[in-house]
Amino acid sequence: MPLRLIILVALALATVASAVSWLGVRRLHSPKHPTPAAAPPLPAPTGPQRVALVLHPGKLNAGFARRLVEAACTDAGWAAPLVLETTVLDPGFGQASQALREGADVVIAAGGDGTVRAVARALAHQDAVLGIVPLGTGNLLARNLGIPVSDVGAGVRNALHGTGRRIDMGRIALRNDRTGTHTDHVFLVMGGVGLDAVVVAATKDDLKAKFGWLAYSEAGFRSLPGKRQRMLISLDGQPAQSRTVHSVLFANCGRLPGGIELIPDSTIDDGYLDVVVMSPRSILGWIWLGATIVLRPRAAIPVINYYQARRVRVTVPDPTETQLDGDLSGAVTSLDVRIDPGALIVRSHPGLDRQRTRQVMRKGRS
Repeated sequence: MPLRLIILVALALATVASAVSWLGVRRLHSPKHPTPAAAPPLPAPTGPQRVALVLHPGKLNAGFARRLVEAACTDAGWAAPLVLETTVLDPGFGQASQALREGADVVIAAGGDGTVRAVARALAHQDAVLGIVPLGTGNLLARNLGIPVSDVGAGVRNALHGTGRRIDMGRIALRNDRTGTHTDHVFLVMGGVGLDAVVVAATKDDLKAKFGWLAYSEAGFRSLPGKRQRMLISLDGQPAQSRTVHSVLFANCGRLPGGIELIPDSTIDDGYLDVVVMSPRSILGWIWLGATIVLRPRAAIPVINYYQARRVRVTVPDPTETQLDGDLSGAVTSLDVRIDPGALIVRSHPGLDRQRTRQVMRKGRS
């Protein structure tokens, strides 16, 4: 048999096998939820503010961000900001808690997603507003809120003078029965168990420093196709259903770096988690999934399913890696996730002009 014919037959058999496999994917039973009305934005501040800056000192533009915040407070006639630097042992929670004790009206998280998440945990259900000055690699929450991620000055103006928005927060309990560990965390964008966490673990630090979020793509290609595993998934307290999948994601919002919308119509203030179950069974399945995420055809495909729930429980037979907002959070045998509606007030709309930013920039270079 000619080599060309052998290859064509092999491709045809692989395509048929993949199609049969895809058609066998089952959806979870999930109740329908009403779409809530969007909450109105909160007004921008009009009077003086007590400002606290929780700063990751190791980030590239940390010093520049500090100078801009100090200059902005001086220009507004406010007291000098309380500046608290993060540490390896405390990435922001203790500093934000101190800011609250000292009466801060707005607490600015200047760092990466880990800094923002730690500060947000302290500010949950408090009157103080969260401001974000993105200095990290992913800057996932900032991207989903429309905060500029490559303009430090715009981030500072937004944090101090922008309008507010009340958003949801995810809360998760992680348990590993093999080691006896049990930890509680929060997340603001999305977490996951399975291959997505493997990709985070495989991402090289030197590539992240050089190429930013694109480094995750390189790790993703190395991690494909990956091995699927059986997971028990329960939505909103319903009986757990067994599925063989690559990843289960639970998201508060759905935009990834590069403007990619992983979850269609996801909103950050609807009081629900968006749950994504990914189950490609071959390279062709991953290509199909990738094309669907990028091109957004209207027809649903069986290799990725979307649900909404207020609570999610996932159990796995063997310890499996997890990630929260792009940071590893450990291997688990089970996890419980719930949405905390309206937990945070975040400044999420751009504010004043750029003239003062340019003045501080020139001063910093002189």
